Amino acid sequence: MTAPACIVELSGVRVERGGVRVLDVPAFGIAEREIVALLGPNGAGKTSLLLSLMALLPRAAGRLLWRGAEVATARDALAARRRMAMILQEPLLFDDTVEGNVASGLRLRGVRRAEARERVAAALARLGLGAIARRSARALSAGEARRVSIARALVLEPEVVLLDEPFANLDARTREAITDGLERTLRETGTAAVLVTHDPAEALRLSDRIAVMSGGAIVQAGPPAEVVNEPASELVASYVGMETVLEGVVVRSAGGELVASVAGRDVHALGAASAGEAVYCCIRPEHVLVESVDPSGSSSARNVFPARVTAISPAGPYLKVKLDCGFPLVASVTGESFAALRLARGREVFASFKATAIHVIRKGEAAPARRG
Repeated sequence: MTAPACIVELSGVRVERGGVRVLDVPAFGIAEREIVALLGPNGAGKTSLLLSLMALLPRAAGRLLWRGAEVATARDALAARRRMAMILQEPLLFDDTVEGNVASGLRLRGVRRAEARERVAAALARLGLGAIARRSARALSAGEARRVSIARALVLEPEVVLLDEPFANLDARTREAITDGLERTLRETGTAAVLVTHDPAEALRLSDRIAVMSGGAIVQAGPPAEVVNEPASELVASYVGMETVLEGVVVRSAGGELVASVAGRDVHALGAASAGEAVYCCIRPEHVLVESVDPSGSSSARNVFPARVTAISPAGPYLKVKLDCGFPLVASVTGESFAALRLARGREVFASFKATAIHVIRKGEAAPARRG
C-alpha cells in the first residue's frame, strides 16, 4: 500500500546552533488530516522540528518540501508559512476583545468583513468562546487565553497547525476542556497537526502517529499503540508511560517465554532473549493489579509478589500507587478499588501482572531511529 503524500516534510535536515547539532532528521512528514504527537525530554529538538517545518530555522543540510516541491527561496518559505499556523505555549494576545483577537489574522490577510464574521463566529463556537466574544483579552483566565490563541490560528483555515505544548501549566479540568475542543475542531475540519506534548496519555488520545525524540533525532515513530506498548529502547519506554522499567538477567528461555531475575526475584515474560542476556522488563501501570489477598490460586497472572505501598498520588481519574516488591513497581488504581482495599502508605498488599503485560528490551540492543 502506497503511503499517503505529505503536505509538508523534512528530508535529510540538519540544524546547528553555535556549532552544536540540535536537529538531525533523515525524514519526517505530515499527511492530509493526520495528527502527529512529538514526545521527548526538554532539549530533545521538538520545538526545533516545528520551527524547521515553518522554515524559521536555517538548515546546515537537507530540504523542506511543501506538497513535494522544495521550499528553496524566501518567497517559497513565506508562501508555505501562510498555509500553516503555529500555536505557542504562552498565548500572545492583542489588547482587544476575544472576537477582535480571533479576527486579527483575517484582517491582515484582507478577508472580506462578512466572511470574516462568519469564520470567527464558527471558530468561537467550536472552542466554546461564543459567550465571551466581547470580553477583553486582559480579563481572560489562562485557559480562556489558550482557547483564544487556538481559535485565532484555526480561523485562518491552515492546512497544517503546529502546537508547541498548548496545554502546559493548566489545571486538569481546563486542560480536558481545551483538549476536547481542539480534538473536535481538528477532526471536523480535517486539519493536519503536529503536537508537542510531555503527556503520553494526551498523545495516545489525540494522535494518529507518535514520534519520540532525543538528542535532536527521532528515535522511534509509529502508530500510538505500537510506540506506547512496544518501545524500542529504555529511553523511549520512559517517555511513553512505561512507569516501571526493571533491569534483569534472563535465567531461562524457551519457546518464546523467559524468566528474568530481577533483584533476586523471578519475573516471567514473553520475549526472544537468551539465557544470560541482560534485559529491561517494562510494565505499564494499568497492567498491574493490586489486591489485599494472595491471588495465586485464582489468577492466571504468572507474576505475583507481596508488596508494600510506598507512595500514593492522584493521576487524572486514577490514583498512582508506588509499591516495593523487592523491586519498585507502579500501579494505576481506580478510586473505588482504592477505597475497597483501604490503601495507605505502609499497607501490605499483593501485586500481580501477566507475562504478556511485560515488554522486554534487550539491554544494549541497538534501537535504530524509525523513519518519521
